[in-house]
Amino acid sequence: MKKAETVYNSKKRKGDKQLGVLFNGGKVRRRREWRGLKDTLYDFGRWLYLWGIMADASVSRGFVQGMFRYRWMANYLAVPHMLDKFTMGMRDEPLRITHTAMDFVVKDVAQCIKNSLRGDRRTGKDKAYSDTCVLTDENAMTAFMMGFPMLNAILREVPCMFSANLLNQYSAMHYLDVAQEHGIPGDVCPMPEAEAGMSIDDDFPVLGKIAVQVNTTCDGSLMGNGLIAKRLEREYGIKTFQLVAPMRHKEEDVQEYAAQDIKNAIAFIEENMGVKWDWKAYFECAKRVNQTTRDRWEWLQINSTNYPQFIGSVFSLYNDTNYMGNCGRSAAFPPINEKIMKLVHQGYERKTMMAPEYRHRCIVWGVQPQYVIDMLYWMVNCWGVVPLTDMLSMVIDKEIAEEDTPENREQAYYDMAYLNENMIMRNRTHGGYKVLVDELWELCERMNADMVMMWEHMSCKALTGMHGQFEEQARERGIHLVWVCHDLCDPRVYTRQAIRDQFNEYMRTVMREEPLDPSIEVQPDDNAW
Repeated sequence: MKKAETVYNSKKRKGDKQLGVLFNGGKVRRRREWRGLKDTLYDFGRWLYLWGIMADASVSRGFVQGMFRYRWMANYLAVPHMLDKFTMGMRDEPLRITHTAMDFVVKDVAQCIKNSLRGDRRTGKDKAYSDTCVLTDENAMTAFMMGFPMLNAILREVPCMFSANLLNQYSAMHYLDVAQEHGIPGDVCPMPEAEAGMSIDDDFPVLGKIAVQVNTTCDGSLMGNGLIAKRLEREYGIKTFQLVAPMRHKEEDVQEYAAQDIKNAIAFIEENMGVKWDWKAYFECAKRVNQTTRDRWEWLQINSTNYPQFIGSVFSLYNDTNYMGNCGRSAAFPPINEKIMKLVHQGYERKTMMAPEYRHRCIVWGVQPQYVIDMLYWMVNCWGVVPLTDMLSMVIDKEIAEEDTPENREQAYYDMAYLNENMIMRNRTHGGYKVLVDELWELCERMNADMVMMWEHMSCKALTGMHGQFEEQARERGIHLVWVCHDLCDPRVYTRQAIRDQFNEYMRTVMREEPLDPSIEVQPDDNAW
């Protein structure tokens, strides 16, 4: 494996010499980060665009009633601040890549909020629209909806829990307390526990004729889905189908079963929604899925060079939205991909960097905490550690059948099963030792990485049990392994600064390095969004 090379940026840094002057002193609440005239004007324009998206959502059907009915709605006032965290210190192409990707993610989530409230029996009360909706998990690959263009897949937990937690680190705490008050153990993964707490607290939009749940990632998810399904079925009359992806998803002997379960899910939707599967629509979606796969791997190939461009949390969030949430169903994504691709190539040709110095090239592995997801950009600016890619972004690398033939119609069920088996994170936490451990080292070599930051999720037993193997094999390969503990969306266990301190301590004591920007080594942001 090639050792990481130190690369210096020929440009002088402009604006705030130390980012801590802005982020530590609270000025970020009063003014924009100065990035030079051109980039500051661009950034300000995108800030206004975000407020425009929110203003458009605020005049949609049921929105005002939703603001008074659901406690998670208030978190969306922090959307612009979330983007500020993701663009810390950025300018030139990386700034534009981040805004191009995240503007569309924000727009997609805003549309999900509008759709959810429109069909909600309490707020928008649009029954005709609600009857076209199929509820799905926020962790679900929506491949089983690729042939139903006449229906609407509603990922109900996305605006209520997942996105809200990106905006406000404390957003899930109330629901965690509610779940534990009703007897759910406190050591279960906080994400499905918070989703179950929302259902118990009756803080979900209620819409749709049917729901499709998946066994996603862990036992905690199955526990939460069980509680949610019972309430949907018994209280609201929403029939629920359980789509089960096999645990040993890399084995050939389970694929026939997996494909049959996709057929069963499609038949369930056809029977209860009164519609028929559209093969033409499916194969159009398949083409977009393949384009997504090709684009993602081209971005990763550029990230394997000395001048990575599309990195960090936004790479993961955009991939999550495009690959899993939409799964080829939206024709709006390919043009966004094209814009990002143009910027990525332009930045690579100009040798654009995000910090004055890149000291280490890092792979981010494990279950990443959403409420401190901006930490990856902090690593670049504070320590010169570049997060090349993360576990959640390393999904499929093969293309699925996209031409409409009799043979491909049968293959399509296997392809949809393949996509379902390879939803983000699940394709690493299940499937055996190779996908979680061995392929990490292969990825380090492929991306020319000399460091791995391992998120150690306190409530995730799958990765915690492999601690010793990761340590031993990293030493054998000469790769620096940084363990960073967290408890996903419960900041009471590990605060943002407690998480950063673990990385700070490793860089100072093990690597014997000083920060590029010491002003952001410690940030008093516990009470920030």
